[in-house]
Amino acid sequence: MTVVGPFGLSVQDRDLTRDVQIGLDAVEAALSEAVKCDVPFITVTASHLLEAGGKRFRPLLLLLAAQFGDPGAPGVVPAAVVVELTHLATLYHDDVMDEAPVRRGTESANSRWDNSVAILTGDFLFSRASQVLADLGPEAVRMQAEAFERLVTGQILETRGPGPDGDPLLHYLDVLEGKTGSLIAVSCRIGALVAGAEPWLVETLGEFGERIGIAFQLADDVLDIASDGDESGKTPGTDLREGVPTLPTLLLQQMPADPSDPDDTRLRELLTLDLSDDELHAEALRLLRAHPALERARRETLRHAEEARALLAPLPDCAAKAALDGLCDAVAIRTM
Repeated sequence: MTVVGPFGLSVQDRDLTRDVQIGLDAVEAALSEAVKCDVPFITVTASHLLEAGGKRFRPLLLLLAAQFGDPGAPGVVPAAVVVELTHLATLYHDDVMDEAPVRRGTESANSRWDNSVAILTGDFLFSRASQVLADLGPEAVRMQAEAFERLVTGQILETRGPGPDGDPLLHYLDVLEGKTGSLIAVSCRIGALVAGAEPWLVETLGEFGERIGIAFQLADDVLDIASDGDESGKTPGTDLREGVPTLPTLLLQQMPADPSDPDDTRLRELLTLDLSDDELHAEALRLLRAHPALERARRETLRHAEEARALLAPLPDCAAKAALDGLCDAVAIRTM
């Protein structure tokens, strides 16, 4: 069994492994060219996050979706470049909004330079993505535009918050569908489109992409609490420390309080406090790891993964379908 791509995705077909790795290498080379500019400083800023690495999850899914048509079609690699450039651009903007000092283990662009440079670099990457996209045809442009609208809408919803009468959990899932699901969905959809797959395959793969993308984000929520940091790639409880609502804490808030359980009472109290204090943070993390809300979060994550798997059922049997099915298993492994 060989492995290709992020999250330990196992691919048993050697031809598929070779094709996807060749595709990923081509995407990486094209990305390096796409961020170059006649202004040397812009090349430096635009290359900053690209050189920091990344999982390239969206290009991987796009290449797998292209297997349902002609994976060697000339638009496949450029389409993968479009979705990854768009993703990179959003990271520059996210770091400004979150005032993040670090991204992918290196100093964020807004910290290294300033917010204006980070925002404008993100805009530059969007413009380069649009230039590449223009050569892929009007249908691809329409799909990307719709996905980008959903992505921005999700970001605005997150910034605004659920409102006094809103359901925080439903609001959170709406945000994920926009911010995360939309771009992963369009990765699958455009990959199949430019490969010449049948229209029903294009739509089905897009639906799968959205569902599996949300499942992976929810798995990250579980990992933030449950892992030792090796799998998530960040310090455990980072979202908890920063007061960022995630699936485990939102589910906890929906569960009725148990006054007979002192740990439940104490955890709810801690979640109202400033957890930047190391001792309080460690206590909250310990209690949340033992709370039934974490197991409920695991089950909810697995439910999304199984919904994604069910969408694969009508697809023709092939190595790419098996690889996409393996992503559903990877969600389960990550949440264990």
